Amino acid sequence: MNRDNISAVVMAIAVVSVIAGFAIYFNTQGSYISSKSTSDKFIPITGQIDENGTLINIDKSQFKKAKNFTKISEYINTKPISLDDLKDKVVLVDFWTYSCINCIRTIPYLNEWYDKYSDKGLVIVGIHTPEFEFEKNSDNVKSAVQKFGIKYPVLQDNEKETWNEYENRYWPRKYLVDDEGYIRYDHIGEGAYNETEKVIQALLAERAAHVGIKNININNSQNVDKDLKLEYQDVNFSKIKSPELYFGYEFARAPLGNMEGFKPSETIFYQLSDNSEIKLNSIYLKGKWKNNPDNMELQSNNGSIILKYNSKSVNIVAGGKGNFTVAQDKKLITNDLSKDAFSDGIFMIDKQRLYNLVTNKDYGEHTIEMDIKGQGFQIYTFTFG
Repeated sequence: MNRDNISAVVMAIAVVSVIAGFAIYFNTQGSYISSKSTSDKFIPITGQIDENGTLINIDKSQFKKAKNFTKISEYINTKPISLDDLKDKVVLVDFWTYSCINCIRTIPYLNEWYDKYSDKGLVIVGIHTPEFEFEKNSDNVKSAVQKFGIKYPVLQDNEKETWNEYENRYWPRKYLVDDEGYIRYDHIGEGAYNETEKVIQALLAERAAHVGIKNININNSQNVDKDLKLEYQDVNFSKIKSPELYFGYEFARAPLGNMEGFKPSETIFYQLSDNSEIKLNSIYLKGKWKNNPDNMELQSNNGSIILKYNSKSVNIVAGGKGNFTVAQDKKLITNDLSKDAFSDGIFMIDKQRLYNLVTNKDYGEHTIEMDIKGQGFQIYTFTFG
């Protein structure tokens, strides 16, 4: 999730990033896959002896040195650490934020890599850089770290100092840093898990050669436990026809469907007639709402949000107070279609986080209406999967 969104354009960038990363990593100095081995056996590209007895080395001046972690607001589950403390380690730097669905779907893979490779020289560092103001609250971050079962260090980058040092613009984004401090791989967004793991394995083998470790076993076939997917399904981005939609006037990239539109810092009574046309991927409101920079906040006791979307699942980032129900195509959503609904169809706001409204069996076009009760309900964004 990001202000440029992991949309089709960003996903294209991510694919290019993967291809370019592997072209640089494995092909810059020729092929580093042994002609005598299968294609899934990667030979570390430096510090090893090739088949002619020659030491393999490359010119690393083509790679950027990784930046240190700068002006960290809080160390969530670790003592203070810096990149200097991690010399001679392979480091995966992961930029994320806890209410981002794209980030949430990558966490099981990060957890798996931590379990598989932390004793072989891999260190994962999660840089939690908030998108919304509530994500700066360290208690919220600590709760998320516990919920998602994250054991690797998480550093809170509230002022985006480390984010800016890495010239990052996306959630999530992964940088793989070799044992000499060079960024050797860079991936934007979700996916490419097998490719990323192969780079991890190659860099760990390279590190082993540098420090004189022999017979390191890094090429195993353990897969992500399906239970770790946190009930969020894999996504076919080519079938999602709805972009991320923001409610805050500073974040929004599209107008509201209501004729009243966004009114920065004002409280507006939004109206919608029963015969109003509902256009695809436009947000429609009913009730009295305050226009905040990064959210809309309900000021009346009751309110509604209507959206026609085209995807498989719909999530919101929300907080504040109250509860709500969701009707899809005029049928009440209950816990058979949503991980956050109760059996009676009630969704309770318990904290500022991501809520799954509905997960359908297939991709397609639907209309949902949220019926909200409770002054103080806050909604930040719709996300899709």
